[in-house]
Formats: sequence, structure tokens, C-alpha cells
Amino acid sequence: MEALIQRVKSEKVPLRVHDVIIKGNSKTKDSVIDFQIQALKTVTSVQELLQAAQIASIRLQKLEIFDSVNVTLDAGPPGLPGTSNVIVEVVECKNPVTGDIGIFTKPEARSWSLDGSLKLKNMLGYGDNWYNSLSYGWDQTTEVSAGVSLPRFMRLVNPVTARLSLLSQDWLKFTSYKEQTMGLSLGIISTRNHDLAYNLSWRTLTDPSQLASTSVRRQLGHNLLSHLKYTFKIDKRNSSVRPTNGFAFVSTSQLGGIFPDPRSVRYIRQEFDLRYALPLGFARAALNVGVAGGVILPWGNGFLNSRVSLSDRFFLGGNSSPVCTLGGPTSLLGFKTRGLGPSEPRREVGSKGEDAGFVTSSERDFLGGDLAVTAFADLSFDLPLKVLRDCNIHGHAFASAGSLVKLTENSFRDLSFHKYHESFRRSAGFGLIVPTTLFRMEVNYCYILKQHEHDRAKTGVQFSFSSPI
Repeated sequence: MEALIQRVKSEKVPLRVHDVIIKGNSKTKDSVIDFQIQALKTVTSVQELLQAAQIASIRLQKLEIFDSVNVTLDAGPPGLPGTSNVIVEVVECKNPVTGDIGIFTKPEARSWSLDGSLKLKNMLGYGDNWYNSLSYGWDQTTEVSAGVSLPRFMRLVNPVTARLSLLSQDWLKFTSYKEQTMGLSLGIISTRNHDLAYNLSWRTLTDPSQLASTSVRRQLGHNLLSHLKYTFKIDKRNSSVRPTNGFAFVSTSQLGGIFPDPRSVRYIRQEFDLRYALPLGFARAALNVGVAGGVILPWGNGFLNSRVSLSDRFFLGGNSSPVCTLGGPTSLLGFKTRGLGPSEPRREVGSKGEDAGFVTSSERDFLGGDLAVTAFADLSFDLPLKVLRDCNIHGHAFASAGSLVKLTENSFRDLSFHKYHESFRRSAGFGLIVPTTLFRMEVNYCYILKQHEHDRAKTGVQFSFSSPI
């Protein structure tokens, strides 16, 4: 054995696989396992076999339908030297039904939600996993969904997922409308760095308060959402909760309106998010910097005069950590959820002495924007107390900036470089961070450096809970 190990280290040892034997799959079809271990059958050396066996084991475990996977390399038939038999032994899940339930809170939005999920594993024996979930928000979002994922569908190499969902969102507090969406999403490609999905949804916007601004009232009603979404993601950071080294990049492209229906919302949307973490060499200090941007534009005849659907626009604000979240321009510390950007006054019921039934209100609807940019810098460092360092509790100082402007309906004609520069809001502060394996909690003091007249921002102590998932 020692001689063989030394030979494998020093030279390529020819070897081919004579047979692959599958054991333990009483319910799972052989074809499901065979597809995941195809690389074993084409090896030409001992080194390739060891690598292929490791990859096959990982791919089988990722199916999430086996409690254990064991790949054994055995000698081939005595009459066939230079061959090997591979034995793949699996133990199927004893309990194919799993579930969880929890209560989650977002202090910055003052919202609570009850989330529950139920998962059925390998019900048909094709590696199929069935998902059912319910998320009930006390004052904002409710979602019910059911879906299935298959490791292989027909001749497609990548896993395929399908999901039906009913989503209800209450934005009355911020933008005077409620949104209800019923749709189907199909995951076509899903790999480590690439995702391609198609979504077909029927969306309804309503205003039960009847106090929405003019721009919001114009968007109320039904429309059809049909879009392709491609995401490229690479994350080389050493941690998503407290990164001290590496970089991350996400690019998301959407093409809406591919369904041939006049009610289909037509738009092109592009987002990116770039992060970089630089270690400073003392007290585990690191400087995290990031910039994110996004633009959305309608397409078709007369697109310069058209407007983008309210629900598809960009909105900034909220106290989610920009270090932890990755995906596009959303967070701006110190500003409330949907708390900046273009806005309009709401209507208000007039007094009996006035002729009009409604008058202008001091409350405003935030309408989102077509071009969004955010940037931040965050300096994290260990604290002097050892008990805090042992718990990975550390401090940080930060600065952030962001802009949200409108381009559609010929608004870009009035946007000069000076006006765009003046549209940026800024904030800075410091705080205490308590990272865990599931989320990152921050207690920050935020100071608003620049805000516009109608922005919802506040200088003071703020709490934040952010999850990298």
C-alpha cells in the first residue's frame, strides 16, 4: 500500500473502471444516481478515479435525499488487470418529511413575520424535492408557495425547479398601494455562478385608502409580468457576515415583456453589485468598500415617453447592512424603508366647507426611480475586551451614499450632471456588531450628512438585523 501511494504521488498510474455497482437505493431510481456518477466511467488513471469518486459523493449528497453516501474503490476481475470496480452505497432518508417554523422581525421596518416550510424528499423516486412554504407578515407581506425541484429533466444537464406562488404586499404606508401577484417561476439553469429563470405572473395593484397620489393612481389595475432573469455571481470573500479578505460581484439582467400580450410589462433592467474587503493587518481590522447600481427602462414603440411599472422600479432605504447583503442597490443606512427619491403628495379628504372631495396632503408617496446608485465604506475592528473578541463581537465605522432619480417619461432631459450630483444623499456613523452563523445584528449611531426636503431620515441610534442568505 505504501508503495502504491508513493507511485500515485510520483507518476500517473493507468486504470479504468470495469463496473459501477449501486446499492441501498430501494426507492431512488438507478438512473438518478447513475447520472450523478457518470464521470467515474471515463477515468483513465488512479488519480482521476480518486477525484471523480470525491465529486460523485458530493453531487449525490447535494441531492438531499440520502442520509449517507459511501463510495468504495475495489479491485476489478482477476482476469482484467488495471481495472477497478466502484461500489456506490447510499442510505436513503429515513424521514422524507422535514419542516421548520419561526418568527422573524425587522426592527428598522417595525415588522414581524411568521414563516413556516414543509419539504417532501424523493416522493416519486426521481430525486424530486417538493417545497411548501407560508410567510405571514403582520403588516406588510404574505406569501404562499409550492414548488418542486428535479436534478434532471429530459435532456437538460442542470437541475430544474418549478414554483407556484401567491404574494400579497402592503405598501400603503410608503407608496399608497397594495400589490397581489400570482405566478409561476421556472428555474432553467442553476449552477455555482449562473442562474437563469423565467417568471410568468398576473399582478394587481389597488389602493383601499383611495388617498394615493396622482402617479400611483395611474398605475392601479392589472398587468401581466413575463420576464427572463439571468444572474451571474462570484463570491471570494472569506466570510459573508464579517468579510476581512476577498471580493464579490453580482450581475442581474432582466428582460420583461416577452409574452405576446398587450398587457405584458415591457422593460429592460440591469443591476450590479461589487464588494472588496482589504485586511489592514492589526486588530483583525478590515476595510470593506462597495458600489452598486441599477437601471431600468421600458422598451417598444415610444419607449422614451413611456413609464416603468411602479413595482419594478428601484427603491432605496432601510437599515440592512450593506456589508452583509449582496444583490443590488437597496440599503442606505439612516434612511427609512422607501424613504428617499422622487415623491408626490397624497390626497386628503377635504373638509365640508370645501368644494373638492380631496385636497393635497402633507403625507407623500415615494415613487421609486429608474436609476439607482449606492456606495459605502466600512472599517471593522476588534474591541479591547477579550470576552467580546472571543464572541466575535466587534466595532465598525461607516459612511454611505446613494442616489435615486427618474429617467422615463422624458425626465432624463432635465437631468444635468450638477442635478445628478446634488441627488446623492449621505450618512455616516459607528456601531457594535454581533455576528452569528445565521445573521448579523448591528447597533448603530447614524448621522445624516445630507438629505432632501421630503426624505424620511433620522439621526440617532438604530438596530439592524441582516442575513447573507
